[in-house]
Amino acid sequence: MAAARSTPAGRSSSSRGRGGARGGATRSVIPQLSWRDPQPAPIVLISGPEEVCAERAIAGVRDYLRAEDPSLEVSDLRADDYAPGTLLAVTSPSLFGEPRLVRVSGVEKCSDAFLAEALAYLAAPQEGATVILRHTGATVRGKKLLDAIRAGDGGGVEIACPAIKRDADRFDFAAEEFSAARKRIAPAALRALVSAFADDLTELAAACQQLISDVPGDVTEQIVERYYGGRVETSAFTVADTAIAGRYGDALIALRHALASGADPVPLVAAIASKLRTMARVAGSREPSQALAARLGLKDWQVDRARRDLSGWNEASLGMAIMAAAQADADVKGASRDPVFALERLVTVIATRAPHGA
Repeated sequence: MAAARSTPAGRSSSSRGRGGARGGATRSVIPQLSWRDPQPAPIVLISGPEEVCAERAIAGVRDYLRAEDPSLEVSDLRADDYAPGTLLAVTSPSLFGEPRLVRVSGVEKCSDAFLAEALAYLAAPQEGATVILRHTGATVRGKKLLDAIRAGDGGGVEIACPAIKRDADRFDFAAEEFSAARKRIAPAALRALVSAFADDLTELAAACQQLISDVPGDVTEQIVERYYGGRVETSAFTVADTAIAGRYGDALIALRHALASGADPVPLVAAIASKLRTMARVAGSREPSQALAARLGLKDWQVDRARRDLSGWNEASLGMAIMAAAQADADVKGASRDPVFALERLVTVIATRAPHGA
């Protein structure tokens, strides 16, 4: 039988903690790994809702093990549709002693049978087996199991995959995609790319990988525009930028072009409202860009851009524009029978800095 593999905690699969849940929330004492640099252990807990990161972590563990031994056996289980005895069966040593990887999905909705057997497994993990437990955090189901793992039972590690929602977090995600591939991308190109996929991290990740794979040299703003210039979100920010700058005619042309190319009014309004909210958060502050960005959860360039956008605006006109955006948001989501008119009215209010019809 193969020797027990060392975990990042410096323990072998035969060395198990006995922490368990101790009368409340259990503070994690196991190693916390990045999803970008996963490593195997007898138990690998992948927690959090961000599926893109979780999928990368799972694939990373598989690739790590397969590089160690190409004969790796891979099995997939569903914790919510679990046949009793399966976990022990797929982790038990085979005739030829190949390493085993077991990927368990749906732990956040696990059955009672799986929960009982997984807890028992922590007391005696099978040598040469790696069990990945995927828990999205959508429910508290399986908390007893998570607490036991985090307390040290089973000699595990945890890979957290928190939701990536803020613009700053998406920007960091994309930047790290290129950094990990040792690929240079111009700051303006990175901003354009993140704006083009503002609502879908999966598509943003795919776009980053496509550029990394396809483009032989540095990635420029022109390259991003050539690949993804037709994205709805990019058009939305073009409309927002021209309207906020007070270029009324250009803003209407950009709006009509976006709509003609199939843009949905809802993300168009969302993009405009997002820029207005950022302007409102930045307005009146004299803090250095870096300090203000850190406090607001933004990037330095977002603060600098918002400050430039505020030229020609005052508290009254900005408040009026934000109220118009709120009304337009309701209109394009069903409060009005004419979402296009609602968009045109919003653009008019923003670009002219005056009430519609004034």
